[in-house]
Amino acid sequence: MQQENKRKFWQMPWGYPESIAITAGIAFVGFVLQIAVSDFNFYLLTSPVNLIVGALIVGFCLLTLALQKTKFLKWFTGVPFSVCLISALLILTLIMGLTPQTGPSSANVKKDIISLLGFNNMTGSWPFVLIYFTTLLSLGSLIVRRAAKFNIRDWGFYLTHFGLWLVLFAGGLGHADIERYLMHVREGEVEWRVYDDEGNVKELPIAIQLNDFDMEEYPPKLTIIDRETGEPQPQSDPDFYQIDTKIPKGKINGWELELNEYIHNAVRNSDSTYREVPMPGSTPAARITMHNPLTGEVRKGWVCGGNQAQLYKTLELDEEQTVVMTVPEPKRFMSDIEVYTPDGTIKSAILEVNHPLRINSWTIYQYGYDNAAGRLSTYSSMELVYDPWIIPVYIGFFMIATGAIVMIVRGRSLNRKRIVSTEHNKEEK
Repeated sequence: MQQENKRKFWQMPWGYPESIAITAGIAFVGFVLQIAVSDFNFYLLTSPVNLIVGALIVGFCLLTLALQKTKFLKWFTGVPFSVCLISALLILTLIMGLTPQTGPSSANVKKDIISLLGFNNMTGSWPFVLIYFTTLLSLGSLIVRRAAKFNIRDWGFYLTHFGLWLVLFAGGLGHADIERYLMHVREGEVEWRVYDDEGNVKELPIAIQLNDFDMEEYPPKLTIIDRETGEPQPQSDPDFYQIDTKIPKGKINGWELELNEYIHNAVRNSDSTYREVPMPGSTPAARITMHNPLTGEVRKGWVCGGNQAQLYKTLELDEEQTVVMTVPEPKRFMSDIEVYTPDGTIKSAILEVNHPLRINSWTIYQYGYDNAAGRLSTYSSMELVYDPWIIPVYIGFFMIATGAIVMIVRGRSLNRKRIVSTEHNKEEK
C-alpha cells in the first residue's frame, strides 16, 4: 500500500526534487547559450525596450490571476521553487565574488573555461540572466496571488516581497540606461561638456561649477639617492624615513638622521632657510642633521621636495650621495562645487572620495586631479553617473527594511499573545 501511494517523480504537486531539476535545467540552457553565442548584451534593453520588457513581465504576473487554483502556479510561486532559484542566484553570486570580473569577452581573445562559461562577466552571462528573469516572474506571480486575497495583517509580507521584486526589477532592467562620464572642471569655471569614447564632445543636461580644489597631504619621506642615477639607496632595498615629529630620529643607508624642525606649509625665507606660510604654493620642508657613525661626518641643512611654485632643495652628503624629500602622498582631496540642472535646481557640496553628491538621477563622484601639480591642481576630475532607475531601487530597499521591522515586531506580539493564552488555559484547568 505504501508503494502504491508513493508519489512518482514529475507527479503533481511538485516539490523540491522537481524544483531542483528545473532550476538546474534553466542554468544548463544558460550555459549552452553562453558557449554558443557568448555574453548576453544588456544594452539591448536600453529605453524604451526595457520598458516594453518590464510591461510584459508585469502583464505575465497579472495573467497568472487566471491560474490561481492550478497546481502549477502553486508550485511556481511556492517555497521549493523559490528556495531553488534563490540558491542558484547565491551560487552564481559566490562564483562572481571568487572570480575576477573582467567584463564582456572579446571575440579575438582566446577563451579559457572561466570566460567560456561567462564567470568573468557573471551579471552578463546567460545562466545568471535566465535565473534572474525566472525569479522576477516567480516572485511577481507570488505577490499578485497573495494580493488577490489581500489581508491587512500581511502588510509586512507585501512590503518585503514587493520591495525585493522592485529592487530586482529596477536594478536589472535599468542597467542598460546607466551612463558614465568623466568631466574635468577648472577652478572658477562652469562645465557641462564631456568627451565620449570616440573623442567627440557631448553636452550634458547638468553643469558643474568648481569654486575651489583643496588637498590635505601626509608628511613626506626622506631618502638618500645616488647623485648620478637618482636611484634611492641602497638600490636592492631602499631606506626611507617617514617624517614624524614624535619620532625625530631614524637611519637611512648607514647614516643616522635627526629631525630638527619640520614645516608642512613652508616657503623659502632665503636661499637656505624656510618659514611657515599657509598658502596654496607652500610645500613641506625639513631641517635635519645627518651623522655617519663610521666616518664621523656630520651634515646639516634644509631639505624640500618643492612643487610648481617653489624649487626643491637637497642636502649633499658627499660626491655620490644626497638626501632628498619624496612627493607627499594625498591624505584627502576635495572639490567645492555647485551643480545646476535644467529644472532650476542648484545644489552646493564639498565633493570627496567616498562622499558623492546625488542630485535627481545623477551621482557625482570625486575622481582625480592634476597629479603633477598636486595641491596646486587647477582642475578637478569628476565621474558623473546617470541612473534614472536608482530611485525605484532605493524605494525597494526602504520597503524591505520597513517590512522586515514590521514582521519582527508582529512576530514578537504574536508570541506574547500565545504565552498569555497558554497561561490563561492553565489557570482555567
